[in-house]
Amino acid sequence: MKIYHNPRCSKSRQTLAIIEKKTSNFEIVRYLEDPLKFNDIKVLLIKLNIKPIKIVRTKETIWREKFKGKEINDNEIINILAENPKLMERPIVETKEKAIIGRPPENVLELFN
Repeated sequence: MKIYHNPRCSKSRQTLAIIEKKTSNFEIVRYLEDPLKFNDIKVLLIKLNIKPIKIVRTKETIWREKFKGKEINDNEIINILAENPKLMERPIVETKEKAIIGRPPENVLELFN
């Protein structure tokens, strides 16, 4: 299990706390310090079973100033996320089979069923 974590985010910290109560077998990935590559994001999206735009933080200044209102295809969005990790929704928790967005943090409990 991996959590793509931003320690400054309360939802991310809350999700991490839930995981810590359930297991010690997980990895913390600080994706802002170690950004995901294009293929890593693509795999995450497959496990999440959603379109790339669904993990974009569209209220972030970078998105509003550079990309809002433009026609952008899925691969371009993935590239934007790879180049601007701050735009990726958080936290995301991944297992070998699937992934979830920890909003609300209790969503992570689905991965333990």
